[in-house]
Amino acid sequence: MEVIYITIGVSIIVAVMFFIAFIKSVKSGQYEDTYTPSVRMLFDDELVKPTKKKKTNNNQ
Repeated sequence: MEVIYITIGVSIIVAVMFFIAFIKSVKSGQYEDTYTPSVRMLFDDELVKPTKKKKTNNNQ
């Protein structure tokens, strides 16, 4: 029966730690921009740099 009390206590401590980490991330602004990541994949092709053309030797 004591094991149940220990696991409940540990789980409450872990839950409080995750809650504190969540509050810190919200305050630091991690979740402010929710629109850009959803449309970033639509514009990935535009970010690709064009490759340079190879020079050819015309010494004929």
